[in-house]
Amino acid sequence: MSLKQLTNILFISFLCISCSGQDSQLSQNKEVKVVVTEVKKKPPIVVGAERTSLYLKVLQGKKVGIVANHTSMINNTHLVDSLTNLKINVIKVFSPEHGFRGNADAGEKVNSDIDKKTGLPIISLYGKNKKPTSEQVKDLDILIFDIQDVGARFYTYISTMHYVMEACAENKKQLIVLDRPNPNGHYVDGPILEESYKSFVGMHPVPIVHGMTIGEYARMINGEGWLTDNVSCDLMVIKNENYNHSVYYDLPIKPSPNLPNMSSVYLYPSLCLFEGTPISVGRGTDAPFQVLGHPLMKSDRFSFTPKSMAGAKSPKLENKKCNGYNLSFFGTEYIKGKGGLNLYWLIEIYNNFPEKEGFFTKMFQLLSGTDKLQLKIENGQTEAQIKHSWDEGIANFKKVRKKYLLYKDFE
Repeated sequence: MSLKQLTNILFISFLCISCSGQDSQLSQNKEVKVVVTEVKKKPPIVVGAERTSLYLKVLQGKKVGIVANHTSMINNTHLVDSLTNLKINVIKVFSPEHGFRGNADAGEKVNSDIDKKTGLPIISLYGKNKKPTSEQVKDLDILIFDIQDVGARFYTYISTMHYVMEACAENKKQLIVLDRPNPNGHYVDGPILEESYKSFVGMHPVPIVHGMTIGEYARMINGEGWLTDNVSCDLMVIKNENYNHSVYYDLPIKPSPNLPNMSSVYLYPSLCLFEGTPISVGRGTDAPFQVLGHPLMKSDRFSFTPKSMAGAKSPKLENKKCNGYNLSFFGTEYIKGKGGLNLYWLIEIYNNFPEKEGFFTKMFQLLSGTDKLQLKIENGQTEAQIKHSWDEGIANFKKVRKKYLLYKDFE
């Protein structure tokens, strides 16, 4: 029912009431106007993939490769299915970590395959073949990248995008990035990655939380000359509509098996650092990246036992009772309001862990992008002291970041 129809019904109802009351002032042939205030809703965010009118003509008559996974959706239709239905000549699909359908474990080898629905070849971009080879792209005219990111440096889809951009630049292929909102795009925080700690879980000198969409990040990779030999990718970004960095965006699809809800997405930048320690982050439970624990931790309040399951076939501390913390009650409103990495849990657990030697592994340094965070925690610095040491690096990064933003920045 429209607002106009509702207003008319209420107006007629009041007139009927006025006619039935003999002594009522409403019967004095006076109009009674009913004012209905319409609640204005913010226009919905339209992701780049949905804005087909902006990129469809570029694809017509071209041989197309698509870098995609299960999040590459246009409403209820996968991008690959949508484009093939529109008679676009899709030749092949490239899949990142977790596979094309998003059900592989973190770090699990993803094999190349054939998509059962479309019959298209799927080429894995995880494991030894992280970068498309010249042979794999030679029969293509153009590539599309459309994957939902979560805004953390160690979430490897941006590393995959780097290699795809590099392959496109080296083989003179255009790349279209279909942008999607960053659910952690409302803040910037963490140490800047140092060159000696560069790896697939951190390839660029950015903070842990960079506050950029994947399209903005692609522009930065190009603009800062981060591709090998300073090659430049022929890049086209299809922007989101009605999005800015102050908007909180609830993901319609879980971005990977162990980020099942928005609490896990918001906690992920803080809790992923525990992957470089003996502590379980809840892989193999129904609350991954929402719980922390270990058999040696002392806690009579909460415990969990990781089990083998889809998306976590061999979880850390499998079948061992882990004592620790349930952080799932830290609702999304709390995380939104905090707007920064939480180091409290990391410092607290380290300080009280009975076996400190070997607590931090080489992976911790790769995830943090430096050895300094580990050293500061081991030397007893507080969260405030550690965060203060990042101020200059973050300020310098924000100046660079500003050049590549496509949307209004957060306040």
